[in-house]
Amino acid sequence: MSIGRAASAPSAGSRPGAAPAHRHRAPVIAGLGVTELGRVYGLTAAGFAADAVRRAVADAGLLLSDLDGLLTSAGVSRGVGLSLQRDLGLANLRLASELNAYGSTAGAMVQVASMAVQSGMADVVACVFADAPLRQDRGAGAAYGGARAPAGWTGLVTASGIRGANPLYALAARRHMLRYGTTSEQFGAIAVAQRSWAALNPRAQLREQITMGDYLASRWIAEPFRLLDCCLVSNGGIAVIVTTAERAASLAQPPVHVLGWGQGHPGRAFRRSDDFGLITGASVSGPAALAMAGISVADIDVVELYDCYTFTVLVTLEDYGFCAKGDGGPFVASGVLGPSGKLKLNTGGGQLSSYYLWGMTPLSEAVIQARGQGGDRQVRAHDLVLVSGNGGVLDHHCTLVLSPHPRS
Repeated sequence: MSIGRAASAPSAGSRPGAAPAHRHRAPVIAGLGVTELGRVYGLTAAGFAADAVRRAVADAGLLLSDLDGLLTSAGVSRGVGLSLQRDLGLANLRLASELNAYGSTAGAMVQVASMAVQSGMADVVACVFADAPLRQDRGAGAAYGGARAPAGWTGLVTASGIRGANPLYALAARRHMLRYGTTSEQFGAIAVAQRSWAALNPRAQLREQITMGDYLASRWIAEPFRLLDCCLVSNGGIAVIVTTAERAASLAQPPVHVLGWGQGHPGRAFRRSDDFGLITGASVSGPAALAMAGISVADIDVVELYDCYTFTVLVTLEDYGFCAKGDGGPFVASGVLGPSGKLKLNTGGGQLSSYYLWGMTPLSEAVIQARGQGGDRQVRAHDLVLVSGNGGVLDHHCTLVLSPHPRS
């Protein structure tokens, strides 16, 4: 069975990703810093962010004083910003900014950092996301449900009973089910497969194997979503260091080359749309990133997708072209997923079973796999890794193509 549809690669002279004139400034990820994750208390989001940056710098074999760029992103607790520069004692930065495209921000930060080092605007850029929504005195559900009711049109939607991401994504999933016959059991195949990967990941919050029966018995959250269709809530921080290939050659870790990137922002939030729940920004960002890298989806070895819900995985697989539009349900239920499946998808357990740090969840696992440092879950063939981030209610999307090898 083919897991991708081959496409003719653009010629080297015409593709957007043709080698830059200064090849030595090609962008790479040279450091990864991951704090304690999950139900971890005692640190603010800013504290997690500072810890993550320090870990990433040390992982790369650098010093904090080597940084001349800092890009930050804050989650629901909104506790990370430009003040992180002061917290870390960083001076004379040439690039500093706060970015927010929700779950697609991590990939967007890497894209901005890559363009900065390519152009010479900066040489060593830290990209960090951290959040601390969990509190010991309340349940995980309250972490994302306590915001003040909005005004205007969004307030009218809230007044109708639709509040938060769960019912909105449920509407999108139901649309897909009605159009293509997608079933709950097909969503369940994703949840079960990703838990099998999480069982191999010592960082995962949930490592106990589950069955389809367990999935179907889990309580309803917002029909058609059950508890096991929905991502975790986590405290923690993750940072990556983006620098030039030339600089990375003498550093502590094997470089992860950033070969391609793209974004897609449909702009359909709270608007009537024939495409809602059927097509996402991945249909734009994916082909752009693949074209920049000069490859097709059939060349991809490892896939790390944003999985706030099982449905998000299914529709993103369709939009990237791993299967035809509408065939996502039968595809994921065919046995192609999990550690023994042909498609190496969300190899750390993803946001459903491992941890939820927005787009840093798939990005961090992609770096680990590209380095060959996945331990029991390491995928043998990992030359090309596709990473996705999704933000809003299928409103924002980014894609990266990573590799342990430089562009040929």
